[in-house]
Amino acid sequence: MALVEMVMPKMGESIMEGTVLTWLKQEGDTIEADESVLEVATDKVDTEVPAIHAGVLKEILVKEGDVVAVGAPIARIETEASAGGDTTPAAAAPKATTASEKPAEATSNNQAVVLDKPAGDRFYSPLVMNIAREEGIPMSELERVPGTGREDRVTKKDILAYVKNRPQGGVAAAATQTQTAPSAPVQSAPKQMPVSISGEDEIIEMDRMRKMIAERMVDSKRISPHVTSFVEADVSNVVAWRNKVKNGFMEREGEPITFTPIFIEAIVKAIKDYPMINIQVDGTRIIKKKDINIGLAVALPSGNLIVPVIHRADQYNLTGLTKKVNALAKKARENKLTPDDLQGGTFTVSNVGSFGNVMGTPIIMQPQVAIMALGAVVKKPAVIETPSGDAIAIRHKMFLSHSYDHRVVDGSLGGMVVRRVADYLEKFDLKQTL
Repeated sequence: MALVEMVMPKMGESIMEGTVLTWLKQEGDTIEADESVLEVATDKVDTEVPAIHAGVLKEILVKEGDVVAVGAPIARIETEASAGGDTTPAAAAPKATTASEKPAEATSNNQAVVLDKPAGDRFYSPLVMNIAREEGIPMSELERVPGTGREDRVTKKDILAYVKNRPQGGVAAAATQTQTAPSAPVQSAPKQMPVSISGEDEIIEMDRMRKMIAERMVDSKRISPHVTSFVEADVSNVVAWRNKVKNGFMEREGEPITFTPIFIEAIVKAIKDYPMINIQVDGTRIIKKKDINIGLAVALPSGNLIVPVIHRADQYNLTGLTKKVNALAKKARENKLTPDDLQGGTFTVSNVGSFGNVMGTPIIMQPQVAIMALGAVVKKPAVIETPSGDAIAIRHKMFLSHSYDHRVVDGSLGGMVVRRVADYLEKFDLKQTL
C-alpha cells in the first residue's frame, strides 16, 4: 500500500537541520492535515511541525533528540486514500486508544504525581515554559513534574497532564499525596549532575539556547573584527513629542507607543542615506541588500535573547513600526515566533537602555555587518545655544553605540551612520502627527 513520507521541513533560509524535541503523536495515531505531529528545535526557534496529509502515523523514523537534515524523512503516514480493504485507519484505532487510555485512566483515578527531588538541571522547552507561566506554575513546582521525554524532559503531554490533575496548593500538596499514597506509581528523580565541587561553587549546565547563543557570539567575534563608534544624542524633542501623543495613541490603538519604533525609524532613514551599511559578506564578495530588514533583540523570560525581524522596515510609517515592534515583542515573550519572523535581518538594534545601561558594545549578528545599541535616556545638564547666548539647561540625552565589521566597514562610514541617526533624533519634528 502507498505511504507518504513526512520530511524535516525547511524553517528558514539559513537553517539546514533541526533537532527533534518531542513527538506529539505516536505510531498508530490518526492525524488530520495541519495537525501538529512533533516539536522541532533549530538554532533560531522551537516550533511545532504540522502534518501535510491526513491519515494514520504508521512509522516514526527518528528519535527524540536526533538531529535531522532539512528534507530528510522523519515519518511515514498512511493516507486515508491509500488505506484499502485489508488495512484501514479504523484497524489502527484500537492500538492508539489502548495506549492512550491507560495513562488517562491512571491520572483520572489518582492525583498528580511529583518527583521526590527537584530536577534542577533539566532542560525545558519554551513551549513547556509558556504553559507553566499561563497556569501559574513556578519553577520550583515545574522541577518536580515527572517527564517522559528524552533524559526525563517534561513534554507538552506531561505538563498538560499535570495541569489537569494538579491539586490545590501545587507541588507541596502533590508531594504530600504521593507520600501518603503507597499505591500511587513512584517515579525516581532523574540523575542529576553534582551541583558543587568545593562546597561553595555551583555548577549550572547551559540550556540548549544558551549553548547556541554562545557558539554564535564566539563565531561572530572570530569572523568579524569589531569596531564600535559612540555618539551622544539629545533626544529632548523625541521625549516631549512622545509624552504629548502617548495617551491619545493608547486610546486610539489600544497599545503603547515606546521610544523603540521612533529610534528604528531614524536608523532606517540613516541606512537609506548610507546603503553600504546594509550589506553582507560572502567570502570576497560584498552583497548589497535591497530590503532593509531590522532585527530587534528581545529579552525572553528565561534571560536569553532572541532577534525577530521587521522585514522591509522602510515601508512602514511610525504607527506601523509601533504595531510591528509591539507584536514581535509579544510573540517572542509568548514563544509564538515562527521561523519566518527570525530570518532575513540586514541590520540589528539592541535596546540596552531597557536594562538601565547607558551604552554597550554589541556583537554583530552574522552575516550582517553592523548592530546598534540604544542606551538609556537620562536627564543631563547641557550647554545649549540661544538667541541671547549659551545657556545651561536640563536635556534628555542618550548614547548610541554602533558596532561594525571592519573588514568591509571603515571607521568613516561606521561613524557617519551613527552620527546621522543622532541627527534625525535631534531634529525630530514636534509638530508631526500619527
